[in-house]
Amino acid sequence: MIKGTESNWKEEVLDSDKPVLVDFWAEWCGPCKLVEPFVKELDKVFDWLKVVKLNVDGNEEVSAKYAVRSIPTIILFEHGEEIDRVVGFNRGAIQDMISGNKPEVIDSK
Repeated sequence: MIKGTESNWKEEVLDSDKPVLVDFWAEWCGPCKLVEPFVKELDKVFDWLKVVKLNVDGNEEVSAKYAVRSIPTIILFEHGEEIDRVVGFNRGAIQDMISGNKPEVIDSK
């Protein structure tokens, strides 16, 4: 799992050759702490997926650009574009978002 920052956002997310799952979180956010083990598991299970955690505190520009108003917010990017998002910790919705956007589906869009 990669620690996202405003300085590495372009390289790690926008220019990635893999789909990128970004977990927007904050240290003070209780639900964010619940989603963390699940996101770590996704990083291990899906080798076709890059996982980035971006702390909204200190990375306000990126958070504002993608209108992240509530956390946790999980956004799936492909070729630098947002293709799906889940707000809040909803394991089923996050799994559905990933399984609905496997590489063979993404490549056919």
